[in-house]
Amino acid sequence: MSELDDKEKRVEQFLKLNRADSRGKLKVYIGMSAGVGKTYRMLEEAHDLLKKGTNIKVGYVETHGRKETQALIQGLPVIPRREVFYKGKKLDELDVNAILLLHPDIVIVDELAHSNIPGSKNEKRWQDVLDILESGIDVITAVNIQHIESINEDVKQITGVEVKERVPDKILQLADEVVNIDLTAKELITRLKEGKIYDHTKVQQALTNFFQPEKILHLLSIQD
Repeated sequence: MSELDDKEKRVEQFLKLNRADSRGKLKVYIGMSAGVGKTYRMLEEAHDLLKKGTNIKVGYVETHGRKETQALIQGLPVIPRREVFYKGKKLDELDVNAILLLHPDIVIVDELAHSNIPGSKNEKRWQDVLDILESGIDVITAVNIQHIESINEDVKQITGVEVKERVPDKILQLADEVVNIDLTAKELITRLKEGKIYDHTKVQQALTNFFQPEKILHLLSIQD
């Protein structure tokens, strides 16, 4: 059995066995690229839920240095990340054990397609999310469409880039709610040029690679 088959099998088992009320609910924000506002929207929702008295915590958010996103973390309860030393460097990961121990009603877990540091319990963050859901905690997460397994080849043909971090399609089938976040090609490129997606030093490279109007329009057509 291939690695992909193993992953699909685990999600399939989860779908069959854990539709009971005891498992947590999964909400996924999905967009066609970085910078469309998935993480921003998740954090806005977190603030709204916090105001309503919900026990919600931020498990992992990746701001990519975006000031608007960083500002939204202020005032939200954040679970410290797990520090790991790998190849002489100190790195951090989602602390699943801390989340399970604190057991909030809802946890924000960004970057669903992320590959964990070797030696972690799970290879992929989406597998961490399954563990959290199994414990009865609701999860709000985000992913770009290019990381979805079934359309990976289409994305490669459009962008010329092979995305290696992938999420099984059945994760979206597992989701109780999927929110589609997108911008027009013009809006996305404007945000890029304004430095709201990547550092200014990376803007020109992005414009000559992924962030070209025709490629963005093709990705939008896949998402629709």
